[in-house]
Amino acid sequence: MGTQVRARDALLPAAIAGLAMLELATIDVDGRLAAGALEVSACALLVVRRRWPLVSASGALLLAASPPWVGPAVDEVSSVLLIVFLACYTLGRRIPGYAGLAVFPLFLLDVLGVYVVTDARDHGIGDVVFVAALVLPPYVFGRIARRLAEHNELLVREQELVRREAVRDERDRIARELHDVIAHSVSAMVVQVAAVQDLVRTDPARAEEMLARVAETGRRAIGETGRLLHVIRDADDELGLAPTPGLRDLDDLVREFERDGLEVELVVDGLPEQVPAAVDVSAYRVVREALTNALRYAPDRRVRVEVAGTDAGLTIRTVNRAGGGAAVGSGLGSGLGLAGLAERVEMLGGSIRHGPTPSGEFELVASVPA
Repeated sequence: MGTQVRARDALLPAAIAGLAMLELATIDVDGRLAAGALEVSACALLVVRRRWPLVSASGALLLAASPPWVGPAVDEVSSVLLIVFLACYTLGRRIPGYAGLAVFPLFLLDVLGVYVVTDARDHGIGDVVFVAALVLPPYVFGRIARRLAEHNELLVREQELVRREAVRDERDRIARELHDVIAHSVSAMVVQVAAVQDLVRTDPARAEEMLARVAETGRRAIGETGRLLHVIRDADDELGLAPTPGLRDLDDLVREFERDGLEVELVVDGLPEQVPAAVDVSAYRVVREALTNALRYAPDRRVRVEVAGTDAGLTIRTVNRAGGGAAVGSGLGSGLGLAGLAERVEMLGGSIRHGPTPSGEFELVASVPA
């Protein structure tokens, strides 16, 4: 069953019916009223061509071939050609596959009967070509229009799928960044408050300084979280946000963690001048997550970070002492951070592995192809 009948579906059939009536009014032949009734009936059937295309088009075709049975000869009324064109187009446009072709034999039999019974002239192959030229072009045009419409619908569905996938990926990215922000900031605040507890009686001035640092860390976390929440609502990218971080920001990242009490040994070797954006930001995220985990779990709060570049890509290796519990097994509390990084790296064709070493350290190694 097709779509619902709309008021505009009647416009073209009504125009054809009006033209048919005008044409029949200008000729003086027997049976013109009956012929007009057949043409109007055919046009009425075409009003519902979208909802019942097979019944509508086949009925209209048979009625359009019938005026010679009641009076007017084949060459005396031309408005029926418009009915034939619209009906054949409907068969090609509205009916899937080639099922619409099944109506043509009935139409050809009707036309053949008209030629044999009502037309005394001699007929030959030219009449067959004439009838084929009437029905095939509008049918083929209808088939082309159907294919184009189906292709357009497919493109619309694919675009919607791409849009939904992009939204999902963006939400996943924001979730990972929120994890990075919250995990790092809370870990730093916990470490600093623990140090303040030891200093509050012995060195109040130092304790006050560290409490101010805790407050600053909290403010940064609130600001970054607010920025990410703005990104969720910023469909048109109107905020003018800071550039995405990359390997060029590693020194700033290390200083940030060192202010929070982590001792970082950073070794960078052979980085290419141009790094693809996706590789650049993913490598930065790997280093940040490793530093966050070391701050949370390394008992001596020390970590070594090695970033090496080759023609094949980047290799990132971090090593810190394992502190037991979650750190020994995964280096994570919730597992979200490295799980998200693994997804990033694998999408780029790389790999990431992490776990305890025989010497009691926690090691993370990520390879990202360029």
